[in-house]
Amino acid sequence: MNDKVIVPVIAVIVSLFIAAIVMILIGKNPFVAYGALIYGAFGTEGALINNIMKATPLILTGLAVGFGFRAGLFNIGANGQLIIGALLATYVGSQMATFPFYLSIPLMLVVGMLGGALWAALAGWLKAARGAHEVITTIMLNYVAVFIANYVVNGPFQAPGGVPKSPEIAYSARFPNLITTGATWLSAGIFVALAAVVVVYIIIEKTKTGYEIKAVGFNPYAAEYGGISIAKNTVLAMAISGALAGLAGTMQVMGVYYRYLGSLGGSMGFDGITIALIGQNDPIGIAFAAFLISSIRAGSNQMQIAGVSKNIVIIIQGIIIFLVAANRLVKTFMFWKNKGAEEA
Repeated sequence: MNDKVIVPVIAVIVSLFIAAIVMILIGKNPFVAYGALIYGAFGTEGALINNIMKATPLILTGLAVGFGFRAGLFNIGANGQLIIGALLATYVGSQMATFPFYLSIPLMLVVGMLGGALWAALAGWLKAARGAHEVITTIMLNYVAVFIANYVVNGPFQAPGGVPKSPEIAYSARFPNLITTGATWLSAGIFVALAAVVVVYIIIEKTKTGYEIKAVGFNPYAAEYGGISIAKNTVLAMAISGALAGLAGTMQVMGVYYRYLGSLGGSMGFDGITIALIGQNDPIGIAFAAFLISSIRAGSNQMQIAGVSKNIVIIIQGIIIFLVAANRLVKTFMFWKNKGAEEA
């Protein structure tokens, strides 16, 4: 196995071990806690469906942030791009009552991606044309997106009832449910997320665009010397990154809420940073990382029922991120372990 696999696996194992020590220190049984965690994530059909539903937007926001990282861009604005994409898609979806599903669904997907892409491309253009750092601009654009959404769903686009929410999208624009168990269902949106993994992998590894974006990410000066436009690829990479985030928000509208509800998005955009780091910015690794995070969170409720605080989940997640981000520590550990084995 290469470092892209070994580092996250070791990070997960070490974090679970450290969290187990914390649980022992506070008088809890880690075997009971982890048993509850696994049962809550995989133990029943409803738990598994809930787990996959949670993973769907996380895959897309992870891809969004990871794609930016490959271009050397720190897209902290996935949350804002998700919001704008979802908001525009919801508006279009609410106007398509007479449209057949084979027009409504693709149109909503395109509008959602376009909304996210344009919002992110704005930050990319500011960096390319004015040198504004994308961390600052994307954070600021997050705030702008949140306030726009709050205004819209509390004013001109508010559905009756007093709660901040938009009108529902048309039935023809909703993803069909694959499985329904009680009040939990799995929509076809998971296939869109998995398709996005394949598409992003192909773009990055098999196309000229991906090659240029990676070249800019590795060394922009060398890329420019080789005839690759830094400005064009900066805007393009941000736009693709934003399109993926916008798609994540659109998935939530089309497959879960069927409207723009309150503060849709929550922390999903920021979760994308975590997932991209754990997945080592590799599309396939990001898919597994998203499923890991969704499993931990889906199982955390059952762990709480077993008497262990959900905060343990935050500890596990934090240690994983720390170890993956500080992967030199893991590599140093592996070096000394291998050296010891050779000397023995």
